[in-house]
Amino acid sequence: MNTTSHRSPSGDRYDVAILGAGLAGSMLGAVLARNGVKVLLIDAGTHPRFAVGESTIPYTSTVTKIVAERYQVPEIDKLSSFRNIYDQVSLMCGRKQNFGFVYHREGHPQDPEQINQLVISERQGTETHMFRQDIDAYLYHVAVRNGAEPRTGTRINDIKIVPDRGVLLRSDRGDEFHASYVVDASGYRSPVASAFGLREEPTRARTHSRALFTHMVDVKPYDEVTAARSHKKPLPWHSGTLHHVFDGGWLWVIPFDNHEGSRNPLCSVGLTLDERRYPRPDCDPGQEFSDFLDRFPDIAEQFAAAKAIRPWIRTDRLQYSSTATVGDRFCLTAHAAGFIDALYSRGMGNTLEVINVLAWRLIEAARDGDWSAERFALVDGVQQGLFDVHDDLVYCSFVGFRDYDLWNAVTRVWKVVSILPTVTMQKGLRTFLQTRDDQVLRALEKTDTPGLPVPVGRDVTALLTLTRQTCQAVESGALSPGQAAERLFAELRQAPYIPPPFDLGNPASKCFEVTPAVLGRTREWAATEAPAHLAALFT
Repeated sequence: MNTTSHRSPSGDRYDVAILGAGLAGSMLGAVLARNGVKVLLIDAGTHPRFAVGESTIPYTSTVTKIVAERYQVPEIDKLSSFRNIYDQVSLMCGRKQNFGFVYHREGHPQDPEQINQLVISERQGTETHMFRQDIDAYLYHVAVRNGAEPRTGTRINDIKIVPDRGVLLRSDRGDEFHASYVVDASGYRSPVASAFGLREEPTRARTHSRALFTHMVDVKPYDEVTAARSHKKPLPWHSGTLHHVFDGGWLWVIPFDNHEGSRNPLCSVGLTLDERRYPRPDCDPGQEFSDFLDRFPDIAEQFAAAKAIRPWIRTDRLQYSSTATVGDRFCLTAHAAGFIDALYSRGMGNTLEVINVLAWRLIEAARDGDWSAERFALVDGVQQGLFDVHDDLVYCSFVGFRDYDLWNAVTRVWKVVSILPTVTMQKGLRTFLQTRDDQVLRALEKTDTPGLPVPVGRDVTALLTLTRQTCQAVESGALSPGQAAERLFAELRQAPYIPPPFDLGNPASKCFEVTPAVLGRTREWAATEAPAHLAALFT
């Protein structure tokens, strides 16, 4: 990529105008500006500011490294691991060493056997609980330093496509901006989606949930709670992202103070509920959270001394989608395109994936002047595919929350859907670093399962389809949760694309960690028994 960067004088015509200077817009702006594209970065607000979506996963960090290397923006690589962030970006972030799940039944003591944990291997690089106001501001400054022209405090309320010329943007103060292309990375209230009527009504999402969330102080580590003292798991709950799950919803606990070097006493807390089961009450969200804790005393003990340090935010139904995310001279991305739920922390990974496939197309368009919708058509496929994959996972999880045995099975499906694409992208990154051939990364996009990379997309899609159909049968009453769990575990045991050393088909194996022994047996499987299209990923 061309690494020429420059600042465009005010009033110029821009190649790309980006609406939204949060994580998505700022990272894309930094990438484009670094590669010689004239970028206007517009936001109605300013930095720093509160944001949720704090927990990273190995897929996110892998694609972060790909974006940093592919587009030659080393500042982005500083966000690819907890250690890099702590040493070079912010002391306010937490450390994520595991995904933890504790299952609860209202009116019953928490059963210490009903827990699940996925350990994030130190060999992969520990993940992060990002303090988003620091991370988003950092990326915004990176974009500006690389040449993006900033216009914060500027709200766009009129967008017009000018045939054969580009896009005309007008602010609520009457300012006009001209660009060849507009990328909307804002959010639910997307100006582009509104201008062109792109919201899918009703959304196709099967998931139904709403949320209330805030930052708190004095949240007790769950390991110190009475109910958790008999839990047998590899790592403390407090060393990672904790999910309390129950019939009808889940509660996240994301601490920023879980390592000795932290300078941040806060903890991100959010309650997510099926809004059909738990309609929005008349009371304020703080009272709703308190009423919830009254029903689950084994969770309440963790929050006995906790205090919210900012007003609670409460949403209506979270799910929304778009009929199209790409059109003539525009692209919706990140949360402007759609949203499912924060479960499994896939939001940032999906955002990075879209930046990765969109950026090189914008760079080439700025060079050759071809801004046709056809050039960006694959980006729409990727975004719609990512939406549907996450919807399937979260929908099945909410059905699984009804019964621990079914939930225990669904967590294994999530592990497959997470691990196989991550290993694929890690393999692509290693090959790219060895060859510096961009076709290596472009080849990963050429899939008949949008939202999932080759060569694992078909396997993952087949498993997700089976899981969704099984959960739909539970929801309709055609199948009991126990029968559904047995069906999924049987598939997990016999599926040829799941490494047997992972032991995902064993209901009693509730904590997953890729130890050196597991890794060695997996490599042996890859060398002797694995399907040909998977063997190279694990050797």
